[in-house]
Amino acid sequence: MKKLVRKNILKVTPYKAGKPIEETKRELGLKKVIKLASNENSLGASPKALAAIRKAVTAVNRYPDSQGFYLKRKLADKFSLVPENIVLGNGSDELIDIIIKTFVEDREEVLTADITFLEYEIISRVNGRRVSTVPLKNFRFDLREMKKQITGKTKLIFIANPNNPTGTYVPKNELVGFIKDLPAHVLVVLDEAYDTFIDVPDFPRGTELFKNNNLIVMRTFSKAYGLAGLRIGYAVGDEVLTAYMERVRQPFNVNLLAQAAAAAALDDDDFLLKTGKSVLEGKYYLYDALRSMGISYVPSVANFILVDTARNGAGVFQSMLKEGVIVRDMQQYGLNNYVRVTIGTRRENEKFIEAFKKVLNKK
Repeated sequence: MKKLVRKNILKVTPYKAGKPIEETKRELGLKKVIKLASNENSLGASPKALAAIRKAVTAVNRYPDSQGFYLKRKLADKFSLVPENIVLGNGSDELIDIIIKTFVEDREEVLTADITFLEYEIISRVNGRRVSTVPLKNFRFDLREMKKQITGKTKLIFIANPNNPTGTYVPKNELVGFIKDLPAHVLVVLDEAYDTFIDVPDFPRGTELFKNNNLIVMRTFSKAYGLAGLRIGYAVGDEVLTAYMERVRQPFNVNLLAQAAAAAALDDDDFLLKTGKSVLEGKYYLYDALRSMGISYVPSVANFILVDTARNGAGVFQSMLKEGVIVRDMQQYGLNNYVRVTIGTRRENEKFIEAFKKVLNKK
């Protein structure tokens, strides 16, 4: 059977998602479990999005709008774009796949950081494309070194800003300097999945930079808007680039409920503000609690924190499960002493600290 499989698939390590709540309850016989592993919105979904889903659900016998007309128009109005600048995707994962299939030839290469969103490398390798990586510097993208590593074969560069799993970011001046004078054959993909949690003044907005640059920006409704279960994201780029991406995109790739929910969520500014406030308050609570325990962490501008356990992170992860708290094991990223924790509600954050102290035997 193995001989039937494409050779590049044999070399792919599948993405390991955050452990589900129900699976943890079932395996460990627990009644109460909190999940702080997948950077989801701890407040739930946008109420306006939920109302739109309830209204749209009676139409699920019909195919969704293949072009996403209303959602594209609403996104275009919100960010001063035209609908032709936008490609809708079944989450960022599908957009990554579309971008690679559209632009990267078999002989060309993808460039990214060594510790970043795993799907850049996984999807590239599934598509039979070669991947080169550049080490992070102080847990941040090292754009200066990355620029040195560009060759004639480099076609696509993935930059997660903020970066997952570190929570660090590339300042505007660094990003602008990097994009400037790039070889004409190189395309940059800026992944802004966590752009709504920013509390720093020098964070660049990709939707303001893509014009006149070989730049595509990816965003998602999974995080701040709380629509992770519906799988919907979008890419923004020059109309010429997005037109070619539309040739690769599958019809009906974004379902009817997801389109309705996302369009409604864009009007829910109150929920977005509430989410941002909750994340900031939770982040500083966790910072203080971790410092009081003598635990090191990487300062973050996202809705998660990378925490140094100073021991085997996988063991800490397993012990935390027994306490009813799911965090993210960082072994697949090569960060063996770390776990990543999503910033939750106040109660969830307190439960995490309580369990973390117990597991580490901290008072």
